[in-house]
Amino acid sequence: MDFWEISESHYSRVRAYALSMLRDRAAAEDVVQETFLRVQRGLATLREREKVTAWVLRITHNLCLDHLRARQGSRVVPEAGEEVDVPDLSHDCHKDMEREQMSACVRAKIDLLPENLRAVVHLNDVLELSQAEIAEILGIEVGNVKVRLHRARKRLGEILEAECTFGQDDRNVLVCEPKPRS
Repeated sequence: MDFWEISESHYSRVRAYALSMLRDRAAAEDVVQETFLRVQRGLATLREREKVTAWVLRITHNLCLDHLRARQGSRVVPEAGEEVDVPDLSHDCHKDMEREQMSACVRAKIDLLPENLRAVVHLNDVLELSQAEIAEILGIEVGNVKVRLHRARKRLGEILEAECTFGQDDRNVLVCEPKPRS
């Protein structure tokens, strides 16, 4: 596998992950560029070619953490109702439709999760990586991935219950709207 194959097959995932973690398009593009620079420089030293996805996303993850540490204290959280641009990478039409129907309310609430919980949710539920791949990317044990996923989903449920109301639209699809502020 050469650099251009890796770049072409992983660009969308790397960009989506960086956008999800940083929530800043310009910063995410910087991370994407730096990721592929590091991939190009390190490709000759890659020992296990079958783990290229985990390796590339690990580089991305580390760069995102570096960026978040650098801007610590000036964290930008989207306003209620503001959409966050996180591309959908699934090629399955049914899943595409379900993701399209997920409201901006839920996406904004996912962004309220701490970075370590948001990362596992994005890697598992959006990029559809296995727990073993996530563990390798994050440099943690598979058991820790399971714990973080459980905590993330529990915390997201609490946030949604406190801040959102649920109903069904005219197509009988579950929708979420922010609760009115009193």
